[in-house]
Amino acid sequence: MKAVRVQETGGPEVLTYMDVPTPDPQEGQILIKIAAAGLNFIDTYHRTGLYPMPLPFTLGVEGAGVVEEVGEDVSGFKVGDKVAYIGYPGADAEYVAVPADKVVPVPSGVSLNVATAAMIQGMTAHYLVHSTYPVQHGETILVHAAAGGTGLLLVQMAKRLGATVIGTVSTEEKAQLARDAGADHIILYTEADFEAETKKLTDDKGVQVVYDSVGQTTFDKSLNVLRPLGYMVLFGQSSGMVPPFDIARLAGGGSLFLTRPSLFAYIAERNDLLWRAKDVFDWIKSGKLNIRIDREVPLANVAEAHNALECRQTSGKVLLIP
Repeated sequence: MKAVRVQETGGPEVLTYMDVPTPDPQEGQILIKIAAAGLNFIDTYHRTGLYPMPLPFTLGVEGAGVVEEVGEDVSGFKVGDKVAYIGYPGADAEYVAVPADKVVPVPSGVSLNVATAAMIQGMTAHYLVHSTYPVQHGETILVHAAAGGTGLLLVQMAKRLGATVIGTVSTEEKAQLARDAGADHIILYTEADFEAETKKLTDDKGVQVVYDSVGQTTFDKSLNVLRPLGYMVLFGQSSGMVPPFDIARLAGGGSLFLTRPSLFAYIAERNDLLWRAKDVFDWIKSGKLNIRIDREVPLANVAEAHNALECRQTSGKVLLIP
């Protein structure tokens, strides 16, 4: 089969599209014929070595497809089932053998491409607004990269919970996408200072929570726009890692909370994985959640897709198609 392999860490040029043996499902595993793999920032972190992986490895931790074969000691799945999975390397390939406990059924009415796009970003938005900081009706929140794949879903879910949403974006085109998702206020950070604008929009009171996937370039000012007892939720670092800082700033800001959550901790228990996936799929089916697919790229052109993601040229999900 064809797969994307990383044999040394580095830039997109290290990605090799090559022939590798088709895996055999071991005990407790399911062999999935991949219809689409999702591209995420974590893939770039694996590729560069920021999040180390044993070399060589096949890239990709999210995909959907059809069950091709079921290994021993697997129940609840059969050949031909539509499924999606998350949290196991090897999705950037024509086939992947995945532990069954990381696989979820895809209901009728949800396409495999949409299911792929909904897995990491949909469940990330779900745990952020329902678990990390449970958003309450009437609260005001700030979402950075509000037109990104996760950002658009965060906006939609927060609005369903009754929040007032302030979103930051880089262009007017992205601003419109965030507005369409339900954002109440948009700040073009390329034209205005988001700290000053957020304080103005909140009458200097600040927001209850900041959801920040950008990291280095937004962190300091994000702390500054929190009201006392506010939550700084740093769930990514697309602009780079946040350097060490004096935690006394949290006290000085009014007993602030800081957390660096990871989706995989919030779906470590299978019941949580099934709960979050079911909610996301149900909302998609009922039309309450819109999944935006920015582009579908042939798997052979994976380097092009990585470049687009890292250069912030995408708004929504990027899919890799074998």
